[in-house]
Amino acid sequence: MSDIKFVTPCLLGLEGLVAENLRNMDAQDVQAQNGRVFFSGDESILARANLHSRYSERIQIVIGTFKATTFDELFEGTKALNWERWISAKDAFPVKGYSINSKLFSVSDCQAIVKKAVVERLKSVYKISWFEETGSSYQIAFSIMKDEVTLTIDTSGTGLHKRGYRPASNDAPIKETLAAAMANISKLRHYHTLYDPFCGSGTILIEGAMLAHNIAPGIRRGFVSEKWDKINPKIWSQERARALDMIVRDTDFIAYGSDVDEHAIALTEMNARRAGVLSKMKLKVRDVKNFERLTEKGTVICNPPYGERMLDRRESEEIYRDMGRVFERMNGWSYSIITANEQFESFFGRAADKRRKLYNGMIKCQVYMYFK
Repeated sequence: MSDIKFVTPCLLGLEGLVAENLRNMDAQDVQAQNGRVFFSGDESILARANLHSRYSERIQIVIGTFKATTFDELFEGTKALNWERWISAKDAFPVKGYSINSKLFSVSDCQAIVKKAVVERLKSVYKISWFEETGSSYQIAFSIMKDEVTLTIDTSGTGLHKRGYRPASNDAPIKETLAAAMANISKLRHYHTLYDPFCGSGTILIEGAMLAHNIAPGIRRGFVSEKWDKINPKIWSQERARALDMIVRDTDFIAYGSDVDEHAIALTEMNARRAGVLSKMKLKVRDVKNFERLTEKGTVICNPPYGERMLDRRESEEIYRDMGRVFERMNGWSYSIITANEQFESFFGRAADKRRKLYNGMIKCQVYMYFK
């Protein structure tokens, strides 16, 4: 199967990074849209995209797209698609989805119609009237946007931001995909020194270390499509071996993490050990107002409290002032700070050299970048 079409949803603002990531994997026909990126390839690309996608939420096979403004059109359009290419007679195929700005707005009704249409299609193919759904799982998802229906099967299972190293986190974690994106836009390299003075559960430090060493983010977890009958298991073993071969093991990279909370440091250490990058970490309990430069050059990437959850706004604004004092302009130093506080620059004390709008989950944020 060399002509599989895929789509990967992503956080708003990361589409360009996702597209670049996929091209580097030799994916074909890469096209970025708002909040998602389409591409094509074979089963090797399916496995590779799951293993190596740093900024994507999941990898889905596109079964088909069509326009539907009535339930009949939704049913017939769904039934006409080649579901048997993937789903066998005993497999499970639950359905979920969403509708935006479309005439078919009832999600529960659309869900029932899509399910019924797939059943009818598979009935005609397998010549059976009942599906026990005890086999492998094929999560069907529909999206209806401006009456355009896209039907997919998920290949990932748990979302790709779940790397497998962070079973526990602190009160306000940054999503792994976003932390990886911040490392990318900060131009973090294998010879750099990374600093995070609000390390929390260590996500930025760990994602930075994984990027610097070219460690595939999915190397330590499994994927639902590894159990599918129609994909040769050798493909997965070959792609995992390839990912291991691509790791850059001998680097000068060091990550300095600190946090005012002793529990956060313990959590970072635990997660970094699970991720296999603890040897690259130097961790310490420290308040940001006592931030210390331990190297000649440094790349600071951090997610300070927004003043919406952990601390009240006044306390967070005082932290921003402290950051402005200790994050001095120095040759060889850069600072990337993500926050939802729109007045950050005024508290920090100077305008950013560059801004980038990103989303931390549903929270609209800005990354303020200082490098001059």
